Amino acid sequence: MPKGRKQNYKGRSKQFTSVQELESQRQQEQEWRGKKKDESSSEEEQSESDEDAVIQVHNPNRAAQKTKKISELSEVPSGTVELSRREKEEIAKQESARRYQQLHAQGKTDEARADLARLAIIRKQREESARKREEEKKEREARQHASKEASLNAIKSKGGRGRGK
Repeated sequence: MPKGRKQNYKGRSKQFTSVQELESQRQQEQEWRGKKKDESSSEEEQSESDEDAVIQVHNPNRAAQKTKKISELSEVPSGTVELSRREKEEIAKQESARRYQQLHAQGKTDEARADLARLAIIRKQREESARKREEEKKEREARQHASKEASLNAIKSKGGRGRGK
């Protein structure tokens, strides 16, 4: 005898259903299905006559949805759309930023005035440095020209003495 709680059922006798019993079950099932078909057909006839008495209810899940065109989707419904507080704040923020940019471009904001003043100072500094560079360049050229003339004069004065001897 096996140890443990559950009993082992292996090796016991097996029961088989006879052919006659299977045939009788099949016939009973066919008769039962035939009765169900008769009942359902009579119910369909009765439901067709009662359709007028039933209230039609619109069920969006039942009806097949029509395909919509892109042009229909892009149209805004005639009703006004309520915006949330965050959306309103975002729109106001964008509008104020646009107004500030416009005033900044016109030079009416404090920051724009400071920028323009800084640019004017930079422009003056650049003009002064360019003027100084030009002066230095002219002085350099004048010195080079003077040194060339001095060397030419020295060569001329030396050359004249050496031939005369």
